[in-house]
Amino acid sequence: MPFQKVHPEKLSGAVVRQIELLILRGILRPGERLPSERDLAERLGVSRPSLREAIAELQDRGLLVSRPGAGLFVAEVLGAAFPEALVQLFARHDEALFDYIAFRRDIEAMAAERAARRGSDTDLAVIDAIFRRMEAAHEKRNPADEARLDAEFHIAIIEASHNLVMLHVMRAMFDLLRAGVFYNRQIMFSQRTTRAMLLDQHRAINAALQARDAPGARAAVERHLSYVETALSDHLQSERNEAIARQRLEQVAGRG
Repeated sequence: MPFQKVHPEKLSGAVVRQIELLILRGILRPGERLPSERDLAERLGVSRPSLREAIAELQDRGLLVSRPGAGLFVAEVLGAAFPEALVQLFARHDEALFDYIAFRRDIEAMAAERAARRGSDTDLAVIDAIFRRMEAAHEKRNPADEARLDAEFHIAIIEASHNLVMLHVMRAMFDLLRAGVFYNRQIMFSQRTTRAMLLDQHRAINAALQARDAPGARAAVERHLSYVETALSDHLQSERNEAIARQRLEQVAGRG
């Protein structure tokens, strides 16, 4: 018969499994600081030796890192997801920028559709709360805040889709965006007309999600990222035109 003896699980093993799941589900995020050893042991209801054993195992697996004088952190996964040579290739070629936007459009449209159908009421409340903060930032005319909240809004939709692989892939993609690998995100929020358009597009996405309109949410995301693609293409073309115009001006000035 295919039965085996049941062995009591070590406390450290239960701690490892709980922290692993928190990281896997995106609740503990890369770079996030964990509570102190004493606090964490109390929260988990285990002894500090059991906790230390679990932490050592998680560090061996590369999921946690200890920073002297700072504490214990969830390991950053950006480097592991994209080798530095590939990151530099992305940064040097506009082709990668537009492929990036196309990739986001496909994945995030699917995520929005799933979020509308499968997201919990709490998931949708989180998305709505972030959008309300976007509205407040828009009134203050702070491009940096709007750019940061834009990323939070999109990640919240992906979280609400409840697909773990999609979540971690897209977090890595947004990490590259935050690092300025593809483009300076504040460019999109630097002009009043563009900022107003972006806010309206996010409002449409949020409204469809709150109504649990799955096709509407997909379509709203696709329209939004198509607009971003066009706006960035126009910006790059404007920069190229300006560079050429400056060369002509220098040439004319030299003839004088």
